[in-house]
Amino acid sequence: MSNIFTFKKELLIAMLGLVILIAIPFLTSSRVTLDFVIRLAAFGIFATSLNILVGYGGMVSFGHAMFFGSGAYTFGLLMQRTGVSIPVAMLGAIAFCALLGLVIGAICVRLKEIYFSFLTLAFQMLVHSVIVTWSSLTGGDQGLTGGIPRTPFWGINLANTTHLYWFACVVGVVCLLLMRYLLQSPYGYTLRMVRDNPDRARFLGIDVWRVKLYAFILSACFAGIGGVIMAIFVSGAFPEFTYWTMSGEAVFMIMMGGINTFIGPVVGAGLLMIFNDVISRTTEYHGLALGVIVLVFALGFKRGITDFVVQAYRLVTRTGARS
Repeated sequence: MSNIFTFKKELLIAMLGLVILIAIPFLTSSRVTLDFVIRLAAFGIFATSLNILVGYGGMVSFGHAMFFGSGAYTFGLLMQRTGVSIPVAMLGAIAFCALLGLVIGAICVRLKEIYFSFLTLAFQMLVHSVIVTWSSLTGGDQGLTGGIPRTPFWGINLANTTHLYWFACVVGVVCLLLMRYLLQSPYGYTLRMVRDNPDRARFLGIDVWRVKLYAFILSACFAGIGGVIMAIFVSGAFPEFTYWTMSGEAVFMIMMGGINTFIGPVVGAGLLMIFNDVISRTTEYHGLALGVIVLVFALGFKRGITDFVVQAYRLVTRTGARS
């Protein structure tokens, strides 16, 4: 009963947040603001999907960008080559990412810790190499050129920036709600049990391999949705979407935002985007400056910012209760 009440409360908060986001175009005409939120929707879904593996499953993946890029490429190719509607192309991208996640996950989740991490990185390098070398299909180094058609559907015209903004906000909030619901479901608690004590989970009759595989597939599907939003936004798909640096940025996002708080990866995505935008405009030493910032978060806070805030709040609350 309490879980139902909690989810209804979270649903109400999410709907309130969505209403605020939808109202933003009526309050400002800033293209920078709208573009930032669209990118935040894509990267927020991407980072949160990775945290299903890292924070809740205890599986640190260094190759998660292969699903982000695969979603973008599959969506773009379906739109360019087949002319299907945008919802159908999105479903196709999700299905492809699910299949890719099934095949790769079935191999990777059998391994532990560092071996799992580096095998996911190896598969990402393989996917990136296929994209670069299969130029007749993917465009090679240039990516998918010619733009992605934004054919109207259900009265929505994504060629209109405001419509695209609303679309990204709705998809982002819905995906976050779905991930939150899954992680608060019995499956989500089973995944935590497998993370904390796999031997005990096996003793209780839980198929540890299957639980981890489901998490891998789910994270792949949601990462693919993030890639779809980015593909629509930039009207294309590029090899950089599947490069190891993209996976590294996702890891930075959850490190900076917080692994133990559900909304942490979204906060981390926003912070990293702001830092990237500011640093790119103010200095040519982009990598050095970003590295210093990551070190500040890692060594200063010693956890993500939302984890730090939640822990500080609990400490203040306990202190106040004792006094």
